[in-house]
Amino acid sequence: MAIEIDKLHEASGPMTTIAPGRLIVISGPSGVGKTTICQALRGRGRIVRSVSATTRAPRPGEAHGRDYFFLKREEFIAKRDAKGFLEWAEYAGNLYGTPKDFVQEQTKDGNFPLLEIEVQGVVQLRQQGWPGIYVFIAPPSIDDLRTRLEKRGNMPPEVIARRIKVAEEELKHRELYDFTVVNDTIDRALAEVLDILDKKLKKE
Repeated sequence: MAIEIDKLHEASGPMTTIAPGRLIVISGPSGVGKTTICQALRGRGRIVRSVSATTRAPRPGEAHGRDYFFLKREEFIAKRDAKGFLEWAEYAGNLYGTPKDFVQEQTKDGNFPLLEIEVQGVVQLRQQGWPGIYVFIAPPSIDDLRTRLEKRGNMPPEVIARRIKVAEEELKHRELYDFTVVNDTIDRALAEVLDILDKKLKKE
């Protein structure tokens, strides 16, 4: 997947007011541990998790409206075309997007929506000038990331190869972020993210 920064579609049209809260944006390659970090951040202070919409099928234990808004592809496209997403991206053949109305409601209440999104989505947010704290979670190395994916035990080699290729592309765009956190151990990476947010949000 090539990330063409200059050619990406605009997801939501002109920017609308998002103050007083700011976005907390977390992203990184598949398997890097960003979901674990986001789960640990939920409910801390005024941080609220933004529930994304997706066209992928629910996994065991996932619930509509709690984990994702599971939409049919035509439903997603209709919402996208109506400028209903803050950002959207396609990953592994599925569409993902951040519903704009949820983010607007939370920021008006002074909360900080936590977005776990793809690099494509970050490009769109940056292009539109959305204020936020942008954090990229990186693996210690590509070999380390490959080992993590292999240990999951549920991916054939060709899928792992595709994800590694995407990861290599994503790592080229760390300049889009305010901070890069290397996840060598989850406890240390989480502590670093918490320190970043503590210092930045105290200024709010």
